[in-house]
Amino acid sequence: MAVNREHTLHASSPIQVGVIALYVFCGAIIVRVLTLIYLEIPGLISWYAGLELVFLLLFILVMLRPSLPVGLLHTIFLVQSIIIVSLLALPPHLDFLTAQFVLLCYQMALVLPGKSRWIWCVTFCALILICLVYWYGWILGLALSMTPIAGCIIFLAYVIANREGEHANQQSEAILRELQDKNIQLQAYTSQAEQIAAIEERNRLARELHDSVSQTIFSIVLNTRSTQIFLERQPERVRSQLEKLQELAQEALSEMRSLIAQLRPQKE
Repeated sequence: MAVNREHTLHASSPIQVGVIALYVFCGAIIVRVLTLIYLEIPGLISWYAGLELVFLLLFILVMLRPSLPVGLLHTIFLVQSIIIVSLLALPPHLDFLTAQFVLLCYQMALVLPGKSRWIWCVTFCALILICLVYWYGWILGLALSMTPIAGCIIFLAYVIANREGEHANQQSEAILRELQDKNIQLQAYTSQAEQIAAIEERNRLARELHDSVSQTIFSIVLNTRSTQIFLERQPERVRSQLEKLQELAQEALSEMRSLIAQLRPQKE
């Protein structure tokens, strides 16, 4: 199940890349083959048409259902390879039929994961080389096989590079989202720290206000008691004591206003 899920993820998005070109290329090859055989060897047209029809149906099936089980995909590619080899074995042994291996390699690279892609690519290249060398000889067969073999390798490398680019983009997006989440958390922590600092500062000011007011009121109480004593024993000193009480009250009021102003929340 894990392999199938991974396979589905790999095959879902890249399958849309170049799908039109694949259909056009495949259709062009089949039309060319059938036209040439119809004109030159009409007796073999039914064989060519039947094999090409089966190849095309399997090709379309894989394009439409890239999430088929991996084992079934391997079977389909094996059958298609046998079809291409059979077509090459039929007279007049058309060398451009090896282009269907290139198509098959590109399709295989789109839907198969991991090292199996390279195994199939090597298999296709080996079949191309063996078939052409068998029917055309070493020199001509080797020369004719270079282009389709290069096509198989290039298409596979392109798909792998495209997959790696998509994977890198997904990783970059994931890292970006993670950084954004961390930034939001950091802002929240900063806001909480500022709120805690503000609360601590207000608590400190409240303690200072309490201590200052308590000390001032205590001084006022003492001076009031002294004034009462002076009023009974030394009335001439009452005036100075009252002035001192007034001064203490003014200082207490001023300090209370200052601390209360600091306790008020600042407007942003």
